[in-house]
This record gives sequence, structure tokens and C-alpha cells, in this order.
Amino acid sequence: MPFDLTGRRALVTGAGHGIGAAVARGLARAGADVIVHHGRSAGPAERVVSEINALGRKATAVAADVTDAAAVVRLVDESVAFLGGLDVVVANAGHLVGRVPVSDMSEDHFRSVVDVNLLSAFRTCRAALPHVREAGPAGRFILMASQAAHDGGGPGAAAYAAAKAGVIGFAKGLAKEIGGAGVTVNALAPGYIGDTAFHGTFTAPEAQRGIIEKLPIGRAGTVDDVAGAAVYLASDEAGYITGATFDIGGGAWPR
Repeated sequence: MPFDLTGRRALVTGAGHGIGAAVARGLARAGADVIVHHGRSAGPAERVVSEINALGRKATAVAADVTDAAAVVRLVDESVAFLGGLDVVVANAGHLVGRVPVSDMSEDHFRSVVDVNLLSAFRTCRAALPHVREAGPAGRFILMASQAAHDGGGPGAAAYAAAKAGVIGFAKGLAKEIGGAGVTVNALAPGYIGDTAFHGTFTAPEAQRGIIEKLPIGRAGTVDDVAGAAVYLASDEAGYITGATFDIGGGAWPR
């Protein structure tokens, strides 16, 4: 049966494009009202808002720098003011930043990757925690990890892999802290998701073809594959799942 999120209030970070946009649309299709966060993608974010409004759901776009703690607090405050509360928080914002081998990597690069991927998730969850706690058994935190957390990532992605592994560990720890309120905390670990700015920017076309050829499922993943998992984890049907990581990789890294 379809998952019903009617009346749920959701914040999705990094929702102006790619996986985040698909998650925002998926939550809205299931009945949720959604805050579409973006960093510098105002135009695309507004288009996502228009799509959600067309479904009959409330939505607005909010810009914020997730590497700035005060900006994240403002993002959550504006989200709560617009929606009247928060039930579901999807901490999706992140970035590879650049492919740099460890031998050439500066501490500043490593810090920047950890900041935008791991610390941003921490800041978002910390700011939203009092509001999601109030949601009780409807409360959901969904954090975006990566297959890189399991396999170390592609060339020059050691810092990204470390940050995403940290996301998984953080999700497990937070799940223990907040479980008494009935709130669940889980992570998604996408593998190769085609037609995204991530791979369009950082992965050569021939490398992408090679990845697809080796996938047991025989095709590239899609942003909707990730969104479907997020909608499930946000639903009542996933109310007894917490501290888990869902691999969405077409069998590339079976565990």
C-alpha cells in the first residue's frame, strides 16, 4: 500500500536539485508539507516548490549555509514558523568538494569536506531536535551517508568517505539518545546514482560507464530510488527501524 504522510511537516536540506529535490517531491507526493532548503540554488529550489504546490501541499524555499551554525538555527526556526512544527528532517546537504589524494590533501580541504557533510548533519539535527522530539512517534531523522562510507569511495575521495562514515556513526548515536521519545534516526547510503551534478562534475563519463557495467542490478540508480527509501523511513510502517543504514547501490557493496 502507498505510504501516507498526510499532515507530516518535513525539512529537506540540499533540496534544490538531485537527490534532495527528489526526496522533497517524494515526501510531498505522500502527503507531507515540505521546506525546500538550498544553498545557492534559488531558481531550482523555487521550481521544486512549485511542483510541490501543484500537488496541493505547502512548501517554501529557504536559503541557508549549512556550514554556519547560526544560519542552520535560522533555517530550522523559519521552517517551524512556516509549517507549525517539524516531524521529518532529511539532512541531505553535502558535497564532495574535490577529488584530492591524501598525499596532496591539506588539512583545510579535509576540514571543509567534513564540515559540509558531517558537521552540517550534526548542526541540522541539533537545531531541529527539540521540535522533532515533540513529534514523538511521528518524528524522523533521515541522514544522507554514501556507499563511500563502506568502500572508501572513488579516487581522491578519502575525506568524503570518512565524513560519510561519520554520518552513519552519528545516526546510530543519535538513535540511542532520542529513541525514548519514539523518534527514529536512520541513514541512507546511495551508491552510483546517475544523472546527478555529483557525477557530472566529479566522475568522467567513461568511469561512469564502467561503474554501471559492474553493477549486479544492471542499471544506474536514480534519484527516485533514494527518494522511495526516504519516504518509507518517514512513514509509520518504519516506526520500529532506527539506527539502521539502508544501502541503495544496486548490489555494488552487499553486506
